[in-house]
Amino acid sequence: MSTEEKKPLVLVDGSSYLFRAFHAMPSLTNAAGLNTGAIYGVTNMLRRLLADYAPEEIAVVFDAKGKNFRHEMYPEYKANRPPMPEELREQIEPIHRIVEAMGLPMLAIEGVEADDVIGTLARRAAADGMPVLISTGDKDMAQLVDEHVTLINTMTDTLSDPAQVVEKFGVPAERIIDYLALVGDKVDNVPGVPKCGPKTAVKWLSAYGDLDGVMAHAEEIKGKVGEYLRDSLEMLPLSRDLVTIRCDLELPLQHHELQRRSPDAEALRELFTEMGFKTWLSELAGGQGSGEAESGDVEIPVSAPIEVDYHAILDAQEFEAWVQRLEAAELICLDTETTSLDVMEAELVGLSFAIEPGEAVYIPVGHDYPGAPDQLDRDTVLARLKPLLEDPARPKVGQNLKYDMGVLANYDIQLKGIAHDTMLESYVYNSTASRHDMDSLALSYLGRGTIKYEEVAGKGAKQIPFSQVDLEQATPYAAEDADITLQLHRNLWEKLEKEEKPRELYQAMEVPLLSVISRIERHGVLVDSAMLRRQSGELAHKMMEIEKAAHEAAGGPFNMASPKQIQTILFEQQGLPVLKKTPKGQPSTAEEVLAELAEDYPLPRLILEHRSMAKLKST
Repeated sequence: MSTEEKKPLVLVDGSSYLFRAFHAMPSLTNAAGLNTGAIYGVTNMLRRLLADYAPEEIAVVFDAKGKNFRHEMYPEYKANRPPMPEELREQIEPIHRIVEAMGLPMLAIEGVEADDVIGTLARRAAADGMPVLISTGDKDMAQLVDEHVTLINTMTDTLSDPAQVVEKFGVPAERIIDYLALVGDKVDNVPGVPKCGPKTAVKWLSAYGDLDGVMAHAEEIKGKVGEYLRDSLEMLPLSRDLVTIRCDLELPLQHHELQRRSPDAEALRELFTEMGFKTWLSELAGGQGSGEAESGDVEIPVSAPIEVDYHAILDAQEFEAWVQRLEAAELICLDTETTSLDVMEAELVGLSFAIEPGEAVYIPVGHDYPGAPDQLDRDTVLARLKPLLEDPARPKVGQNLKYDMGVLANYDIQLKGIAHDTMLESYVYNSTASRHDMDSLALSYLGRGTIKYEEVAGKGAKQIPFSQVDLEQATPYAAEDADITLQLHRNLWEKLEKEEKPRELYQAMEVPLLSVISRIERHGVLVDSAMLRRQSGELAHKMMEIEKAAHEAAGGPFNMASPKQIQTILFEQQGLPVLKKTPKGQPSTAEEVLAELAEDYPLPRLILEHRSMAKLKST
């Protein structure tokens, strides 16, 4: 059997899965209050991987507890990393149990990292003529790619072979170690060369061949970055060692021993019951599962891999061609990238557009980091787009378009033709969902993980403005925003069209109000203070009446604003059914819970009325 005909050895970077699932998934909990978002995310990705590749040999590899040999080489290694959040830590053991119950070999080797275990297994399998597929989101793994080893990122559904490594990084796989040593890694605290970004690293390696060549010619490199390079010469060999994946470990198992076993259906049934994954339970029982799982009230489908075409427009001719495509489109999806979340202060850095799923462009106009490529002039781009954006006959869609409308207004463009907004579609379709941001919606309705802002711009005090983000990273992030939003609209609108009253509310009130609220936020609104005072007094009187009725229904006075007292009265004293629990396992008194109880019991109805009055009075 030829190498191409063999099923690949699949090596799963479990630690990468763990963190990416944790940060990507909405907040999910089971009935006992255990966080389950990462558990669901990891399990979902594994199910997808098994369905797509049906491997016979597979291993899920996690980092072992404690430090490893890199800490001995460099005590500051990963010193910048904050401790693992407790809500993630509590999900590790259930994930391990599910992996085992799925029949998947699992490895965690002390003293080394998951990358080193994967690297060793990959090289040994490749030496035996076996194709290898590594499932990871870790860029360091690109150094392992060759004619036998391919990477797959299940969060973005992208494959990386030798040609795609060059396309993505600008250097071949055999130079990735040198590339990583030069740019360093803030997350892992690998020193690198200060101010040496990806483009500079590629430029140096293209000119001098490898890291040793760059170091040998350090005196020839001019400017401040040349000084930084010369100051870093002593540490660069250490940086290279830190980013090098070890491929010669002594392991307790060889790759041919990593046989996939039959799943333990009973163990999975117990685990899925414990976690609240109802649809997967149905599948185990022989039900016709749709590929969707439930935890709490969130439905998350398993999506098929999607090929995407995202690129930046830096050429005036290509820009004009895309404007003409936009002018001919039935629906235009747009998004803006800016320097601030404060719409009044935000400066435009770029715009992204999509008109067909899987294809989107990013038009950068304000990236100003050292070495940034030439971009189209912002005023010229906006002047050409202004008639299109202001044309009410050309329908537009976006995610939270009120913000984009405000940004464009800063440049004297009045966005018109707003036909849809995915944030509003989500809210009208399911108003009790806790989150309506694009990342959460993509997971809930498309089964797609998305690139997070922190992945391209950093976190906390080290976060940089989008204008400083390298175009190689900014383009897929920005273009994805437009593409995913367009796909979300198609999914959500199909659902809303079938619901007459929510659809009417969305079209007659929510979408028209978007422009009104934007103008109010920008210009303010006149108020009749005397009338507001009168209404406040009336509301206060009604609240007192409701409070009196609630106290009578409860059998005594209590604090209407105290969830704890409400909890005690409703569920302990009056014995009302517990419909939902808090993450700490206590009966929930959330609004949607009280609304359901209010259909059958008077006290929850009075509490809701009082809350509603209090909110109205506070405004």
